[in-house]
Amino acid sequence: MRNFVVTIEGKSYSVSVEEVESGAAQTTENADVKSAEIVSAPAAKVTANGEKVVSPFPGLIKNLLVPDGSEVKKDQPIIVLEAMKMDNEITAPCNGKITFAVNKGVNVETNATLAVIG
Repeated sequence: MRNFVVTIEGKSYSVSVEEVESGAAQTTENADVKSAEIVSAPAAKVTANGEKVVSPFPGLIKNLLVPDGSEVKKDQPIIVLEAMKMDNEITAPCNGKITFAVNKGVNVETNATLAVIG
């Protein structure tokens, strides 16, 4: 794996690229590349009702510790957010039913909505 930082429209993204054996990948010279598809977290199922859980810093969603739609208690660990090679537990700010706004493996920015607890 090789790690790169790619900047698109002023926003930097950390990407990892797997190296393949010689001859295993096809290359195209002079390819017309107009845009890059960026994988982001779905936000469609999150409603405005309830308390938002936001990311305190940019990082990678390494794990969701509870099932979507389950009941959580205040201060219960709900997400593992990896930043700078360290795992950080994000805890529930209140009691309630959790609805996640992110999936495992997604990179998030500071103040991104991770979940809503209502």
